[in-house]
Parts: sequence; structure tokens; C-alpha cells
Amino acid sequence: MFQSFAVTARPADGPPRVAALRAWMAERDLSAFLVPRADAHQGETVPASDERLAWLTGFTGSAGFAVILPDRAAMFTDGRYTLQVRAQTDGDTFEYVDWPATKLADWLAEALPDGGRIGYDPWLHTIKEVRALSGLDLVPVENGVDAVWPDRPARPAAPVEAWPTDYAGKGDETKRAEIAEAVRAAGATACVLTLPESICWLLNVRGADLARTPAVLAFAILHADGRVDLFSDPEKFEGLDPDPAIALHRWDAFVPALAALDGPAMVDPAWAPQAVADALAAGGVERIDAPDPTALPKACKSEAEIAATREAHLRDAAAMVRFLRWYDEASDGITEIDAVRALEGFRRGTNALRDISFETIAGSGPHGALPHYRVDEESDRIVDPDSVMVLDSGGQYLDGTTDITRTIPRGDPPIGIREDFTRVLQGMIAVSRARFPRGVAGAHLDALARAPLWAAHKDYDHGTGHGVGVYLGVHEGPVRISRVSTLPLAEGMILSNEPGYYRAGEYGIRIENLIVVTRAERPEGGDDRDLLGFETLTWVPIDRRLIVARMLGPWERDWIDAYHAGVRARLSDRLTGEDRAWMERMTAPL
Repeated sequence: MFQSFAVTARPADGPPRVAALRAWMAERDLSAFLVPRADAHQGETVPASDERLAWLTGFTGSAGFAVILPDRAAMFTDGRYTLQVRAQTDGDTFEYVDWPATKLADWLAEALPDGGRIGYDPWLHTIKEVRALSGLDLVPVENGVDAVWPDRPARPAAPVEAWPTDYAGKGDETKRAEIAEAVRAAGATACVLTLPESICWLLNVRGADLARTPAVLAFAILHADGRVDLFSDPEKFEGLDPDPAIALHRWDAFVPALAALDGPAMVDPAWAPQAVADALAAGGVERIDAPDPTALPKACKSEAEIAATREAHLRDAAAMVRFLRWYDEASDGITEIDAVRALEGFRRGTNALRDISFETIAGSGPHGALPHYRVDEESDRIVDPDSVMVLDSGGQYLDGTTDITRTIPRGDPPIGIREDFTRVLQGMIAVSRARFPRGVAGAHLDALARAPLWAAHKDYDHGTGHGVGVYLGVHEGPVRISRVSTLPLAEGMILSNEPGYYRAGEYGIRIENLIVVTRAERPEGGDDRDLLGFETLTWVPIDRRLIVARMLGPWERDWIDAYHAGVRARLSDRLTGEDRAWMERMTAPL
């Protein structure tokens, strides 16, 4: 299986490891040391060799960081991980801080009223993060966790493969020329790229250095003439046809190459590590701070990418239907791990699955109230009767990345759960149906998903949607549907649409489809305005047994019936026998 259920960290491991780090700090006269989740590339997924936060603390979430002082330690996590961080870490060792509501600079100022030397690894903190701490005595040092981690895994070096131009829609030479033009327009002679997904998109390559994300760990310098200097393990690229415009170098050549650049270098301070800024400064190279020039072109998918991912989503949808029928008909006593294994088996049955796109979330009963719950051998539980399970999962296929959540019943859940399910569904429908002018951002649409819950004095503590790549990261910036996202939506952007509701200790609900921004067709009688809307990519039944029909407006009933008609039209030829019969029953009109 791709997914493992082994317990990777325990709360009891934290205290002795923190003690070892404190001894290391004392030798260097440090008053604090910062331990982020990130690696040098700042991606959401990090290799086992960079799971420093999990090794030190036990916390396995995808966002957060720790601060270690000689006499106290703190875990900073957001609302998604409020319960998880307390379950995975030692409460006598760590205090818990709500982040980003509490700023790190403010917390450190309170914790160190007389000042103190704050150690940090400049490869693991971005220029922007370090700038936010500029009033403190920051001391760049080698990584303290690495120094006390005796069996730290080696850095991965998996082979690289070319990604078909038929899927990409553009060759890498065209992409390099277009991004190089943006570099010249910014007044720079080169652009430093540190995000693996940016480099993979630019060069039309994919890799296997990261679990769940088909990316290549590398740094790159794109010159204004379209040439690229690529820094990684050259052996990974031996299977590719050599390109004279792309020069391969080993990792240790990166810093000297930065210092030797001639002319201004374009750097994204939100993603580039502080060590990049330090290397440029050491060489006297002028730095131009600007957003990663690949970010928006990568987010606005080509027609070829959208066509490819449509096929991936239909293949994945058929596998999901087969699983949902299996789950519906399974005998009592199945567990969360049983569900995860079965779902991966159905995806493998497509003979096209490259990997899962993230660790499957299969949270039944109280575990459903943990938005990012990961089942393991110790937490696994039998699915309760008359309850619901939140099943959030996805697949990585050569032609696309999928991400789908369905809340599925077991038995006859109580009316309160079904009413909350209906409110979440109403929010998902509102976003799906939205039409909006150019210039509208995710922050404007986020309230549509929450309004039905707000009316019942309820809400959820995560964003409504995130960007999604095409055979790349399942969480892709910079676009989001979120209260804090000010980036205008544009054609070709693929997003998730996933409102939810979580009652701590009892149950959770989330419904998620992927959608792509398109130009909206003008209805009869409409003004001649340039509006955008969404095309749905995910076609999997939404369980009608959880819908309280009396709560729906006629437009919502029409949307559900039309959606389910779309499921039947798209999947009937991909399913046979009992699977097809089950799908047809589950998609009957309300």
C-alpha cells in the first residue's frame, strides 16, 4: 500500500529529544531555537529526512512550528490542528499557541523580556518570515535538531521523468521563454526558484522525491535568456534527454552560483529561504523581491491540462463509486483502516494510480471532528452504527491529481447530523453555482459557503478551497477560497470546494468537489458583462440519505438532481453490473 498505518511518533518521545536539543542550545548560548515544519524548499510535503518537527515533538500535521527555550517550549498550530496537536505531543513539555492569531514575534518578546539569542536555520525560514522577526536578536546557526537526531534518514534521490507535452499543453522551451520575458520585465537578469512544483512545471518534469507529490527536490536559477542552472543530484536526471539550455549541478554549487550572479536577481521572499538572500548579499548581487513568476501561469491551467485532468477525475470517480458501494454493503465491524485499504485497492484497480495524493482521512464518529485526522494502528476504530464517516482522499495519476471528500452514513444517523450535512451541502452548492465579475477573489466567495452554517450559529475553522495542480501538488498556491485570499480568480484555476462542520468529540461533515474557473455563459436577458463561473470536475454521488430535503430551496434541489444526472451520464459506461445499478439508485432525483 501507499499509505502506512504505523505510529510514526509518540508524545513520550518528545521530552528526551527536547532535553538533548536544550543541551545543544546551551553549548551555543542560545535563549531559543526555532523548529519549523518546512524544509529548504518550503513545500507542504517534506521528505522523511526533513521531518524535524515530527521527530522532535510528535506532531505530524502539515503546518505549525515549535519554539524551544531552556525552561519552556511551545507548539504553534492553526485551527485545523487544535485537537491533533494536543493528542500527539506531551502536554507537560509543550504549551499550545493559537497561530497565526498569536504572532511569533510578540510571543518571543513576551517570553524573552530581557532579550536573548534566538537560533534559527536560515535554510528553513523564508526571507519574509525572518523580516517579521527583525526586531529580535536572530542568530543563524546549523540545525540543532539535525545535530541530536542520531538516525536521520538520507535525502531522497529518486529518478526524474519527463511529463508529456500533450498533457502540459506547452513545451518547456516555450515556458522558459515566457517566464524569462517576465524576468526581464521585472528588471532582473535571473530568477531564483526554490519551490519544487515551480521547477517541475517550468521544465515539464516529475519525480518521486516526495511521498504523495510527484516532485523533484531541486533549486534552479532561470536566466533572462531562458537558460536554467539546476541544482540537485544529477544522477536523478540520467534518464532524460540532455538539453544544452539546462545545466545540471550538484547541491553544493548553489550558494557559489548565487554569489556569482551578474546583475539583479529576482527572488520571492514568501518562499525563498533566508540563506538565498544571505548568499546573494555575500556576492554583492542586487535582489529584486517579487512573486514567483511561475505561480500564476502554473495556476491557470492550459486547455490540455484541463482536458487531461477531466479524464483523471472520471477514472477516479468510477473507483470511488465502486468503493462507496462496497462500504454501503459491508458488514458491521469494519474499521477506518479497512476503509482506507479498500479505497486504495479500488484506485489501484484502475491500473493508472501512481500514488495517493495525500494520506487518506477516514474519520468516523469523533475522529470525523478532526479535519486532518490520520488513522494509525493505535487510533483505528470500528465505524459506529447510525453515524457518519468523513472520507477525504485523492489519487495521483499521470494525467491529473484528484481530491474528493464525501461524508458517508452507516445505518441511520440522527436528524441533527443530517441537518448539518444539508447546511454544508447548501454552502457547497452556493459556491458551485456562483457567477462573479473579474477581479473577484476567493475572500469574496468564501462567505457563500459559510452562510447556511452562520444562519445556524455554526462555522468551520479552515478555508473553503485550495488550488490543485495537475499531477503535482494537491495543495497548490497561490489561489484559494479563503477569508484571507485577495488574488483575483482567473480562467483555468482549479480549486477545491469543501465546506465542513465539526462537533468536537462527536462527528464531522465535509463535502468536497474540485472545480475549475471558466468564463460564464450569459443567460437570456442577462447584461453583456464579462463574468466567470465554475465547471465541476468531480462526479461522484452525494449521499441523498443524509439530505433533509425540506431545508432546500428549489434551485438547490435542481442543482443536486442535475449534478446526479451528470454523474450518471459520465459514469454509466465506466461501471457495470451491481456497481452501475448502485450508482443509478444513489443518483435518482430527490
